[in-house]
Amino acid sequence: MADSKERLFSDFPPVTTEKWMEKVTADLKGADYEKKLVWKTNEGFKVKPFYRMEDLEGLKTIDTLPGEFPYLRGTKKDNNQWLVRQDIQVECPKEANAKALDILNKGIDSLSFHIKAKDLSADYIDTLLKDICADCIELNFSTCQGHVVELANLLVDYFKKQDYELAKLQGSINFDYFGKMLTRGKEKGDLIATAKALIEATAELPKYRVLNVNALSLNNAGAYIYQELGYALAWGNEYMNQLTDAGLPAAIVAKKLKFNFGISSNYFLEIAKFRAARMLWANIVAAYQPECLRDCPNKGSNGECRCAAKMRIHAETSTFNLTLFDAYVNLLRTQTEAMSAALAGVDSMTVTPFDKAYEAPNDFSERLARNQQLLLKEESHFDKVIDPAAGSYYIENLTASIAQQAWALFLNTEDEGGFYASIKAGKVQEAVNASNVNRHAAVAKRKEILLGTNQYPNFNEKADGKQPLEATCCCGGGETCQKDCDTLLTDRAASEFEALRLQTEASGKRPKAFMLTIGNLAMRQARAQFSCNFLACAGYEVVDNLGFPTVKEGVEAAVKAGADIVVLCSSDDEYAEYALPAFQALAGRAMFIVAGAPACMDELKSAGIEHFIHVRVNVLETLREYNKMLLS
Repeated sequence: MADSKERLFSDFPPVTTEKWMEKVTADLKGADYEKKLVWKTNEGFKVKPFYRMEDLEGLKTIDTLPGEFPYLRGTKKDNNQWLVRQDIQVECPKEANAKALDILNKGIDSLSFHIKAKDLSADYIDTLLKDICADCIELNFSTCQGHVVELANLLVDYFKKQDYELAKLQGSINFDYFGKMLTRGKEKGDLIATAKALIEATAELPKYRVLNVNALSLNNAGAYIYQELGYALAWGNEYMNQLTDAGLPAAIVAKKLKFNFGISSNYFLEIAKFRAARMLWANIVAAYQPECLRDCPNKGSNGECRCAAKMRIHAETSTFNLTLFDAYVNLLRTQTEAMSAALAGVDSMTVTPFDKAYEAPNDFSERLARNQQLLLKEESHFDKVIDPAAGSYYIENLTASIAQQAWALFLNTEDEGGFYASIKAGKVQEAVNASNVNRHAAVAKRKEILLGTNQYPNFNEKADGKQPLEATCCCGGGETCQKDCDTLLTDRAASEFEALRLQTEASGKRPKAFMLTIGNLAMRQARAQFSCNFLACAGYEVVDNLGFPTVKEGVEAAVKAGADIVVLCSSDDEYAEYALPAFQALAGRAMFIVAGAPACMDELKSAGIEHFIHVRVNVLETLREYNKMLLS
């Protein structure tokens, strides 16, 4: 067999990188390699069009094994299992219990209960967890931050009463002192006192994580990947730093931490993010030299606890890129996001239901969300292979690059006094909100594509009463609420396009855009398709045509069709011949638009033609101007 392999490879002699570059240069026909093929990410580093084995030289990431420090390739050695989680907003404990028991029979093995603090009692917990085998699944709880210790004590009492072996129970309580500052602008309570009490209350639950890094909020606010990771590391380190200074052992603090990340649609970079996250966090924890508190073979050279350096990761698909229109496309987004997190080896995952942007998820959307993960397990076997990205020239380089960028942000945050000081000063919020604004600008110009919203919209779709769900203040004060610090922006990427389209629909007048196609067949068809997609983003009715022999016939057909907009679609060279006669023939009976940016644009503008649409215009701002003119 070995001989046959050698003969096979001898038939295909190796090709050097220089030879590949010669071929690439020839195919570019003089075009600039850097501008055409090298991609600069939002994270600030460049991505080449191809990578080779030599690109792995010097990378430390390729020297690690699954389940071994620094856990870049995962914390598990034998499989890639993750827990399928679903959240339940508890209004009635009996109903929540019934729902939990139902979905546990449908593939869920991790539950998250969101509990109202005013309802907490022993009877409440008894009812909520009745007949749920807490030793077979993961249980996660969240409530008002001021009542987390009370919740912890109630849970421990319940588990003891049910005679569970506490050391085997897995779960979490969502205490996050800094998360509320970021999302609500509120700083309440005493971090150290609450954290100490919570750790003490759950001392008999060693596998319960009670200190949370909710970097998901950064992701949902539009943060770039390196920002989410860099700030998450600083977030976790703030807990480590403050609590170890308060006298708690580093190993105990680290083992009580849980990281909750978002997952964006940047498929390969997300795989790289989770791999880099484990490696960087392991090294941060190692710097505290956590003392191993039991007889365990997983120790460092100086006897430090390596288990404490394992990052516990829950991942949740992003809400930033969910859309109200063409909502089923959200299933495609969340599926690729779930794939990247699964391949990267997260510990548990929530897939956000596709309709969350405009309504409370129903049984149908929750079922689809569950099944998206089950398909990855049962049909694609993503849970069987550990770190399949290992050795990929591309992903290994992405891992190293994203680690470098995130680490630089982490160090900068530490130099500025740490995560808490940066939040108080508003620096974290300022940086993430700037990314939110930049991403909205990219969506407006179609540099960031949201399929079905700013590109290839469903021409005939109507909202039919659907309205985007807006985040509300926890105290009901809204804009008048008193805040202790700045907060993150939460506008989804699609929000401005959705507002535009909803405005069109609410006006009761749907403008009709007529494509006056003439001249060069290929160019008129391409520009008609571009224009239809462009104008349908505002909810306009678009009427395409096969072509007209003369400008006069095209204008007459447009007027007869009752067009509010006439778009001239032809080639750049032919606009000098067709544009002015078409504009004059229309005589102001409809808005006139030229599809393209011809060389004669200035001459046409001088003749009174004002509107041109092409790939360099701001789609959102252009359509807003059209709405002002057409809907008034």
